[in-house]
Amino acid sequence: MEEKTLKHFISKYYSQLLLTAVLLILGIVLSCKTPYFLTWANCYNILDQTSIDIILALGMVFVISSAGIDLSIGSTMAFSGIIMAFAMKAGIPVWGSLALGLPIGILMGACIGLLVSGLNLNPLVITLGFMSIGRGMALILTKSSPIFGFPNAFKFLGSGHIGPINFPILMALILVILSCALLNVTKWGYYALALGGNDEAVRRAGISVWKYRTSIYIFCGLMAAIAGMITIARLNCADPLAGWMVETDAIAAVVLGGASLSGGKGSILGTILACLVLGTLDNGLILLAIPSYYQKLLCGIIIILALVSTELRSRKEPKSVG
Repeated sequence: MEEKTLKHFISKYYSQLLLTAVLLILGIVLSCKTPYFLTWANCYNILDQTSIDIILALGMVFVISSAGIDLSIGSTMAFSGIIMAFAMKAGIPVWGSLALGLPIGILMGACIGLLVSGLNLNPLVITLGFMSIGRGMALILTKSSPIFGFPNAFKFLGSGHIGPINFPILMALILVILSCALLNVTKWGYYALALGGNDEAVRRAGISVWKYRTSIYIFCGLMAAIAGMITIARLNCADPLAGWMVETDAIAAVVLGGASLSGGKGSILGTILACLVLGTLDNGLILLAIPSYYQKLLCGIIIILALVSTELRSRKEPKSVG
């Protein structure tokens, strides 16, 4: 009985256990290679840098769990950040600028969700189109030039502290707790997984598929806008090219964390662990002074191998809430 229980536990949390092991191995190897890795300052820096990746991945968890995809989050980051920057440059207070910029993510998510669910269009193609629209709008509005210099109250959102904790880390922690509750204890999270499992069954049960699917894309868009807010506040610069290719890292983290690209499965804990593994790997390669092109090559190989392994395993298992 105990052996069956152990096998069930390992099978259910395979991705999370594997990522934990990989994270520990990375820590041991890197601490042996460089004395700077295990310093408090460096570990804190990994958490701070990874906080944006975690926020982006949280939105992607729900999209992928519902058998969708969103390639537009990087351009949403940039576009919403540009709107905030223009508002502050026009003399609008920080809170008013946020009230103008954050709804951009909600609006883009709503448009994507309505087109995908209302017209039954392919989310890959639709979000690819919105990726170009968002990036194009950011470049047109700025004439391809970054916007610099924001009030201290806004810069606090990217580099300020609340007690000993950086604001981005605290924001990521709050959103992680919220996302865990949404996915595991609410009807909304249950329906997100159910849509990925069998959306036709959900529809026949009398549940409004378009409403829930649209709200999922809205949530993802809002997470992208929050990540954009933190990014430009940290850099004190709104760049129209901000968030370039971040969607690939977010998708990789979600699938590495135990989700299936075919939908029906998702794990907040696994996604966070995957973000930490990828962030630790990037940090370690920088400390070892490995050129950036080798970093991208190595990270790409690891991500592909891990994704293939995870996806092949997920196809052999029944879909379940995670």
